[in-house]
Amino acid sequence: MSDSSWGAPPAAGQAGYWGPTAGGPVQGAAPAGPAYDAPQAQQTRPMPVVPDDPAHGGAQDDDRGAARLSGPLFRDETQGFARRSTSPTHDPTLNPTQSPRQNPEPMSHAPQPAPAPQKKSAGRDLSAAIGVGVGLGVLIIASLFIVKAVFVGVVAVAVVVGLWELTSRLQERKGIKAPLVPLAVGGAAMVVAGYVRGAEGAWVAMALTSLAVLVWRMIEPPEGYLKDVTAGVFAAFYVPFLATFVAMMLTADDGSWRVLTFLLLTVVSDTGAYAVGWRFGKHKLAPRISPGKTREGLLGAVLFAMVAGALCMQFLIDDGRWWQGLLLGLAVAASATLGDLGESMIKRDLGIKDMGTLLPGHGGIMDRLDSLLPTAPVVWLLMVVFVGSA
Repeated sequence: MSDSSWGAPPAAGQAGYWGPTAGGPVQGAAPAGPAYDAPQAQQTRPMPVVPDDPAHGGAQDDDRGAARLSGPLFRDETQGFARRSTSPTHDPTLNPTQSPRQNPEPMSHAPQPAPAPQKKSAGRDLSAAIGVGVGLGVLIIASLFIVKAVFVGVVAVAVVVGLWELTSRLQERKGIKAPLVPLAVGGAAMVVAGYVRGAEGAWVAMALTSLAVLVWRMIEPPEGYLKDVTAGVFAAFYVPFLATFVAMMLTADDGSWRVLTFLLLTVVSDTGAYAVGWRFGKHKLAPRISPGKTREGLLGAVLFAMVAGALCMQFLIDDGRWWQGLLLGLAVAASATLGDLGESMIKRDLGIKDMGTLLPGHGGIMDRLDSLLPTAPVVWLLMVVFVGSA
């Protein structure tokens, strides 16, 4: 329908619904004549019929556009109007066809009950998270103190799964195709090399894995080569290379206790940050990166980790001292928090909440490794400085 039939009046010598045209009647318009004949116009061009309402309301637009309709337009409104007409407060002298808006009735507003205060939620299934955490802890501790080689295998498997999650999310969200095969093979070999040959073996495996990524990507078209191999080298460093420091900690005489101290301090730091931040957190730590983290939570992580570090260094590590544990706990709280924020940056860039869904209540493997990976080289270095590498 044209705009002129609803709004602007016709120019002189033209016709719409309001008058004749110089050229006579046209199809679909009112017949030519000196005056507007409403019944004939309704036959030639039907208009919406409003029951029990005047053809033209009491008030119209200044440009003789569409009349402002009044009165009930739908069945529900008609029934509601009828019910109001029979109410005790209805004026019997009111014209039944008069618009209810012209005789408004006072509406009763019953007081609404105040909404119940909402309790803070952890945002995850805590029962599932605790169950998965306990199961992983039993597996890690059993392999750590029974056969060290089995624990190295557990680390290698976690690295491969983490690489798969990371490369899958990069391809899904950014279209970056970091080659998984050389990363998985090289990553597992990197962990084993770190356990067998120490830091030298880890660096050599890292270099060979990076070279394999460059060569493997050559079988694909050259478009996107640079971003794909860059992401591949980043993934090789971020996941398997940092994990090799856990394997290198294991080579010491008290290596199992060093690794256990590393795991305990990282978990205690995360737990302290969560518990204190959830209960007392008010000031955001990094709202643009991770809105859930607070300064109070960071303080809780530092306090919990320092206490746990003093106890672990005093009672679990050969020749360890409690004051060394305080420094170790402070360093672990800082590195774990930075590692968590680092992966939060990656996930925000990718537009995802979790890296995977493999672990109920936790997300993916990478969502559990985010604090552990950057903390491993920190603990390894401080252990070497405090008590040596033997």
